[in-house]
Amino acid sequence: MPQRTRARSVLAACTAALAGLVAAAVVATPSHAEDHAACRPDGLYATPGVDIPYCSVYDSAGREKLGDDHQRRVIGYFTGWRTGKDGTPAYLASDIPWGKVTHLNYAFAHVGSDHKISVGADGEKNPATGMTWPGVEGAEMDPDYSYKGHFNLLSKFKKQHPDVKTLISVGGWAETGGYFDDSGDRVASGGFYTMATNADGSVNQAGIDTFADSAVAFIKKYGFNGVDIDYEYPTSMKDAGNPLDWSIANGRRAGLVKGYAVLMKTLREKLDRAGAADGKHYLLTVAAPSSGYLLRGMETFQVQKYLDYVNVMSYDLHGAWNEYVGPNASLYDDGKDGELAAAGVYGTAQYGGVGYLNTDWAYHYFRGSMPAGRINIGLPYYTRGWKNVTGGTDGLWGKASSTDCPAGSGLTKCGDGAVGIDNLWHDKDTAGKESPAGSNPMWHAKNLEKGVVGDYLTRYGFPADTKLTGSYARKYDATLTAPWLWNAEKNVFLSTEDEQSVKAKADYVVDQGIGGTMVWELAGDYDWNAAEGQYEPGDTLTTAMYERFKSAAPYGAKRATITMPAETLDIDVDFGQFPLGDSNYPISPKLKITNNSKTTLPGGTEFQFDYATSAPGNAKDQSGFGAKVIRSDHTAPNNIGGLKGDYHRVSLKLPSWQSLAPGASVDIDFVYYLPTSTPSNWTVTVGGKEYGLAGDLARGAKPGDPGGGSTGGTTSGGTTGETTGGTTGGDGGTCTAPAWNSTTAYTGGTQVSHRGKNWKAKWWTQGEEPGTTGEEGVWQDLGTC
Repeated sequence: MPQRTRARSVLAACTAALAGLVAAAVVATPSHAEDHAACRPDGLYATPGVDIPYCSVYDSAGREKLGDDHQRRVIGYFTGWRTGKDGTPAYLASDIPWGKVTHLNYAFAHVGSDHKISVGADGEKNPATGMTWPGVEGAEMDPDYSYKGHFNLLSKFKKQHPDVKTLISVGGWAETGGYFDDSGDRVASGGFYTMATNADGSVNQAGIDTFADSAVAFIKKYGFNGVDIDYEYPTSMKDAGNPLDWSIANGRRAGLVKGYAVLMKTLREKLDRAGAADGKHYLLTVAAPSSGYLLRGMETFQVQKYLDYVNVMSYDLHGAWNEYVGPNASLYDDGKDGELAAAGVYGTAQYGGVGYLNTDWAYHYFRGSMPAGRINIGLPYYTRGWKNVTGGTDGLWGKASSTDCPAGSGLTKCGDGAVGIDNLWHDKDTAGKESPAGSNPMWHAKNLEKGVVGDYLTRYGFPADTKLTGSYARKYDATLTAPWLWNAEKNVFLSTEDEQSVKAKADYVVDQGIGGTMVWELAGDYDWNAAEGQYEPGDTLTTAMYERFKSAAPYGAKRATITMPAETLDIDVDFGQFPLGDSNYPISPKLKITNNSKTTLPGGTEFQFDYATSAPGNAKDQSGFGAKVIRSDHTAPNNIGGLKGDYHRVSLKLPSWQSLAPGASVDIDFVYYLPTSTPSNWTVTVGGKEYGLAGDLARGAKPGDPGGGSTGGTTSGGTTGETTGGTTGGDGGTCTAPAWNSTTAYTGGTQVSHRGKNWKAKWWTQGEEPGTTGEEGVWQDLGTC
């Protein structure tokens, strides 16, 4: 996340409307505690043994209750550092358009060296809990609260707007691997990397427990509705995230994804238990990356099941960290992205011509494992830009390179970022110098576009006689859904957002059934002040989304686009053993299927599942299971103008010679070519009947029983177990051959036992697991022992 850098008058009509609302409330909210499970969103993990009060937040369709005139979320990040105390304009809770947002994320809390959540020590200089703003209208402290600062004002305004939920956001770009202490210096300890993952890559469960317990206590103390995790980034890609964190993160890359998953599961369970005790459901959300590069190192984002929703950071898709000039947050690909073209993405057949640096691609990535309504797309209320741009069309898809890179960036070649008046909201590098980035609030960009020298410039250190050089012409690409400003005299390109692009993105949210939008950050929005003749902080863009969403249909609450079976079997599927970092191409994990049911699955059993169209429809297996795409919702040779549908559907079958006994597992070498989130909507056909899988967490599905363990040729009523030589076999006998060992070398004719069967090696082998090599492979199946 950058901080990088927000009556009716006719009585009859009122009466009818009120009656409709009452009726809707009666239908939407179960009246008994035992009905809370009916409010659980599709695909959301439920902590075992806990009566989670879902209906305090969700209706009986599993949709979040957002307030009378909100059909979709409008989530605004509200930052703690725009206090006005440094002379620059303040943005306080009193400036938030409370009636037009549904959620507010306070940025940021951090993870301290003790692994606990923190916003720093209490005191009058602490923006979150101690600061005050005497004489500022609307910023008067509420004496009902023991704390002051932003948290007091948020709590005060929530009394007036009880439908608005607040979350504490933890981390961010600057505080993922460290944090800022009370003096403003960055401490290179604490943060997510060390809290969740040990130096050897193992999970730091003690650190995770400490953090999760502190987070639960924190939201109770300060009246938040949940926790938002902004971890940038738990990916195996080398040198990802803040360069200041690389010395810590790179050595832990192999374990970051696992640590992230345990962190989310732990938080979910502790929040669920706290919510059950308090009679309210606490939200758990994340800010998730949108770049295909970062997501390639996050496996299949298997944490989605623990999250109420995902906020997709579908911005920072291009910026001055490299020379490729393009939109900050385009909605679609146009097939001309300079960065992707240089990487050969458009020309590589396996990629299917799919461009992965756009909002639509990122949305479809997460749609592969979540209902549309549990996804929110991100919009930036800030610009990114370059100077000295050459080539392209009015700068678009041109280049701007530099070797004068910010200190601490870890770069020797970077983009030539815009500076000065074109970089109002800039960060400073580790040497205290301006970091070139073209980062501006949108209200300043609008003034540049209009040729206005705002009266606020002196507050940012510019001379009173500052004048603009050249004109900033607004450009717009309808295919990308992206505006920008182009100064031909200075060769400056600033990627922007405005009413046209935001309304188009709001239409996209409505048309796709998406849950809503998330904006970074509210202080960048604008209004026109006619009296002053300039744009100033306001709520024009937020209002545009609110107006579009209030008349929309309810968001999409179902993950599957097909009719799923009403009954499920306890069969687990897991994607693991991902190659790390840049070795992860093609993406080639092991797909492990584990039969936890009481029924043996016979050879030939068919599984089907969906995976996201973010990856081309050319996934396959290399283990003899005959995986093939049997339906594709997107078959175009590219994704120019957007992906046409959500899913590819795959069929794979157990080999005819391989059954899967209760407790047994099988590994499949699976291959695909662009990132996709966890495949979902699984079905398995047993005894001529189709079942779902319990692990899919589908709403309303019930456990099924295809015959108490008698299906597929097992002894009636018998229970077979996973075997590794010398253990019980499928018919109750005993395997007497030596157990297969992955480190032992076997010559042709050698017999071993493995998973309840006898196997014979056809030739010399080592490390090849019986049951995974296919009919033409080294191991011959001699049958059950």
